[in-house]
Amino acid sequence: MTWGGRRAKPGAMKPLAQMAEEVLRTADGREKTALSRRHAAQWWAARAAGEMPRIGTADPPDRPARPAKPDLLDPRDVPRRRPGSEAGRTAILHAVAHIELNAVDLHWDIIARFTDVAMPPGFYDDWVKSADEESKHFNLICDCLEAMGSHYGALPAHAGMWRAAEDTADDLMGRLAVVPMVLEARGLDVTPGMIEIFEAAGVTQAVEAMRVIYAEEVHHVAYGSKWCHFLCGRENADPRDAFHGLVRRYFHGPLKPPFNEEKRAEAGLPPDFYWPLADGRPVGE
Repeated sequence: MTWGGRRAKPGAMKPLAQMAEEVLRTADGREKTALSRRHAAQWWAARAAGEMPRIGTADPPDRPARPAKPDLLDPRDVPRRRPGSEAGRTAILHAVAHIELNAVDLHWDIIARFTDVAMPPGFYDDWVKSADEESKHFNLICDCLEAMGSHYGALPAHAGMWRAAEDTADDLMGRLAVVPMVLEARGLDVTPGMIEIFEAAGVTQAVEAMRVIYAEEVHHVAYGSKWCHFLCGRENADPRDAFHGLVRRYFHGPLKPPFNEEKRAEAGLPPDFYWPLADGRPVGE
C-alpha cells in the first residue's frame, strides 16, 4: 500500500525495516543507541524533504543482541534496591538504563517485525521518534552512572524484559497494548517517586535526566493508545474491550496501583481502561 508523500529516490537510504534490524543486531549499548540515533536522523531528514522512505522488510532476531554484561537474572533473584544509600541509588539508575535499552529495541522491533501490516506514515514517524528518544534516555542515565563511578553492566539486571515482545511477536495490537499501554504507562506511575529520591539526595544530574524521561514517556504511551485505537477502528472493535482482552491474554498478572491518573489521561488512557485490570479498586468504589 502507498501512503502520501513522495517516494525516496532509489538508493537514497536503506529501507526503514532494514535499519531497524541493524539496531536490533548491535550488542553494545552505546553503539546500539548511536546507530539508532543516526538512523532516526536519516529518517527525519528524508521526511523533512517531503519523502516517504521505503519501509521494506526485515528478519529481526527473536531476541536483540546484548552486551556480555550485565548478567541477566530471574526477577526474583535481582537484589532489592535500597534508595537511602548511594549504592541503592546506583542500582535504581542501573535498572532504569536496562529498561531504556530494552525500550530502544522494542520500538525498532515494532517497525521491523510487523511490516506485513499496512500502516500510515505517521505510525513509523512515531516509533522512530520513540526509539530516538529512548536512545537519548539510555545515554543520559549511563552518563549519570559514570558520574557516580559506575557503568551499565556493573550490576545484574532483570532477565524478563523481552518477554512481552516474545509473547506478542505475531500480534501488533497485542504489542501496542502490552508494551506502551501497560509497561511504559507503569513508568509514568513510578518515575515521580524516583525523581523525589534523587532530589532528596541532591543528585541533580539524575533529577534532570529523569525529568526528561518523564516528559517524553507520556508521548510513547500516547502512541500506543493512538495506534491501538486506529487498528480497532479498522476492525470495528471497541478499543477498551480489545485492550482488556489483549492484556489478559499477554500480560502476566494484574496491573498494580497506584496509578498516575493525570499523566495516563494525558497519554489517552482513561481509568476504565486500566482499573478493571488492577489488583484493587479505587477508593470509594
